Amino acid sequence: MLDVHRTDNLPRGTICIEDIEIGMKRHLRKQVTDRDIEMFAEISTDHNPVHLDDDYAQDTIFEGRIAHGMLTAGLISAVIGEQLPGHGTVYLGQSLKFLAPVRPGDMVLAEVEVTDIDHAKRRVTMQTRCEVDGKNVLKGEAIVLAPSRKFD
Repeated sequence: MLDVHRTDNLPRGTICIEDIEIGMKRHLRKQVTDRDIEMFAEISTDHNPVHLDDDYAQDTIFEGRIAHGMLTAGLISAVIGEQLPGHGTVYLGQSLKFLAPVRPGDMVLAEVEVTDIDHAKRRVTMQTRCEVDGKNVLKGEAIVLAPSRKFD
């Protein structure tokens, strides 16, 4: 099903370790909807009212409902799993620092950039970030096992 709230910069697929270069970037943009937040709460079983209850959330430091941090982090996973390196990638690790809330209706830009490659181990290190309206809301680093043409 086509998600009209998401726009990618490149098609999905696979970039093999042999073709990955330092400095490569990929991103997607997705508008976070009330439905996304409700579905994430259902899947994760995290029903914290700061995500789901307007009245409760209004009285918090956020002064309104916010998306789950891991929902936002999931957009990084989507870029890695669909674009860079893409299909066949295995996540080995991810650090995350949450810098600002994401609210229902926000358009999130999720981006990854290759910063290091270990060809012998097929490991790729990437800086990861999400932003809303030009402001960083999440940053971190991912280490992944990239697919190789040797195993096709």
